[in-house]
Amino acid sequence: MSRIILASQSPRRKQLLKWAEIPFEVKVSETDETFPPELAPEEIAVHIARNKAIAVQESCEQDDIIIAADTIVVLNDNIIGKPVHREDAVSMLLALSGEEHRVITGVVIRKGEKESAFADVTEVQFYDLTEKEIEFYVDQYKPYDKAGAYAIQEWIGVIGIRSISGDFYNVMGLPVSKVVRELRKFIS
Repeated sequence: MSRIILASQSPRRKQLLKWAEIPFEVKVSETDETFPPELAPEEIAVHIARNKAIAVQESCEQDDIIIAADTIVVLNDNIIGKPVHREDAVSMLLALSGEEHRVITGVVIRKGEKESAFADVTEVQFYDLTEKEIEFYVDQYKPYDKAGAYAIQEWIGVIGIRSISGDFYNVMGLPVSKVVRELRKFIS
């Protein structure tokens, strides 16, 4: 049987696959996360995920199934990446406060030359957050490894999210139900 390889060190992606009871191993390879400027946000997320999958696939067996993902946050057509430092994280969250934004996760699943690639989009609406609430979150949770400087499953999501439209787990970093359905095509 094929091994399933998660091409990600993300603790959230690992947890989601565990919750889905998918046996997997983790392998990562440094990859370039730049992208052609003409790509739409959904294409950007898939482009970066594909680069991650291909980089890891090079060190795997032909029969291995590689799962790679990349999550981006888009506010008013601007991509918000991972914060570099505290002030950056506070600034990002102040921009998201009271606004609706899109969380887009690109997923690429590969086995040999066979590939399935898709992007999942979730709309997230924040309540108005005070600067004090934002600073508390950044200081306590240090969201420097998260696109948009937040994790929906942490304190800020519990107190700050007004609504979501789409897959909650996509906002955590992996639309796991879609991944499971796509994986069936590679396993059967």
